[in-house]
Order: sequence, then C-alpha cells, then structure tokens
Amino acid sequence: MTQNLYRLIYLSHNTIPGSNENVHKEIEQILAISRQRNAASGITGALMFNRKCFAQVLEGMHDDIQETFERIQCDPRHGDVVVLDFEPVNARRFSQWSMGYIGYDTLASKEFTQIQLQTGFDVKQLGGERIY
Repeated sequence: MTQNLYRLIYLSHNTIPGSNENVHKEIEQILAISRQRNAASGITGALMFNRKCFAQVLEGMHDDIQETFERIQCDPRHGDVVVLDFEPVNARRFSQWSMGYIGYDTLASKEFTQIQLQTGFDVKQLGGERIY
C-alpha cells in the first residue's frame, strides 16, 4: 500500500446563482480549472452534480488532497461542505480521470438525485461509500 494515497469524498450544496445556462458555464469553468490543477498535483477523481448539490471523490497524496479541498471549501459556489469520508486507500479507482464528470443529464445523475430524495443529503443517513 502506498502510505500517502488517500481518498476524500465530500458533499456540498450548489450556491451558483442564475439560470441553467449560467450554472452550466460555471460547472464548465470548475471542470477546466480542476482538470488542470489535478493533473499537475497528481489528483484523480470524479465530480457528480445535480442542480442542488455537488458530490466529489478525490484521490491522491494526503497533502495534495488537503490543499485541493481547502480551495473547495473557500469556493463560494460550494455551501455547507461536508466530508463524508477521508481515509488511506490501497489504489486509485479513478486513475484515468484528473476529473471525471457526471452531470445532471446522465443516468448516474438520476441515481444521485435518488440518493438526495431518499436521504435529503442528511449526513446521518448518508455515508461516503454510498456516494462512492
């Protein structure tokens, strides 16, 4: 096991104002910047989004994930950021993606929305494994 390889899973509420077009443009910006930064930092993962929430899995070295997550927490587009899981892992599951994306118009996003409807994204009812 690589001792410094970690996986972080978090959930946040979308605070991007405006129309669907504005939200889509902001998401595209998030993805473009994240993909560049993550590739440079050796971080892999995936972002899920529906109109109300973000969920993200980040994989990488402990300090790199901490630095990336600090930026996310300070980003005004994310509200009520909650860590669902942060633990060492044996291997990456998203090794080919500097930032994969599941948008609100995909089948996987429909499953993400089901999780929202079933749990209200209440952290007491929702664990990192369910998002993962």
